[in-house]
Amino acid sequence: MSCNINNIYVTWSNSLITSTEREKLYGHKSILLWFTGLSGSGKSTIAKLLERSLYKIGIKTFLLDGDNIRKGISSDLDFSNKGRTENIRRIAEIAKLMMEAGLFVISACISPFQTDREKVRHMIQKNRFLEIFVNTPIYLCKKRDPKGLYKKVVNFKIKNFTGIDSAYEIPKNPDIILDGIQSPDCSVQKVLDFLLSKKFIVF
Repeated sequence: MSCNINNIYVTWSNSLITSTEREKLYGHKSILLWFTGLSGSGKSTIAKLLERSLYKIGIKTFLLDGDNIRKGISSDLDFSNKGRTENIRRIAEIAKLMMEAGLFVISACISPFQTDREKVRHMIQKNRFLEIFVNTPIYLCKKRDPKGLYKKVVNFKIKNFTGIDSAYEIPKNPDIILDGIQSPDCSVQKVLDFLLSKKFIVF
């Protein structure tokens, strides 16, 4: 598979071990669980608890946290719309490689734009992408404010903040909607039940 015109000298190199073989070795399919929601919605907390639950039943996982990506791979990007879109593209490309390795990949990032999330869905093999919307009212996100970001917005120390002066587009057809008012444990159980019903995991 050749790359685009900007990389005409680069050709994709296939491994001698297929993703199907890796899945057989691990005993489960690879999948991308894409958590999206406002800052303070609880998506990172839920994603971390979910990863721990999956680990306990032997699922090979890796969590891509939005802040961690911003600290490293995307440290050169700003928070303009263009910067946000490129950040999501990078996360998706990393997730895709990890899925090739046979892993359960969990992404927790705001990913505010519907178009960007749809691009991620189309990048991933059919039925291997689950969009999980953590639906938390902004008043509660502001009240939680675990990183003190909303307070900084009020004090004019942050601009282009999602949900305040930068748009968050609510997912049109997410695979799972989590009620951010409920406890994280309840949300984790809802995701586990969904994964069981679709036979992505087996207890």
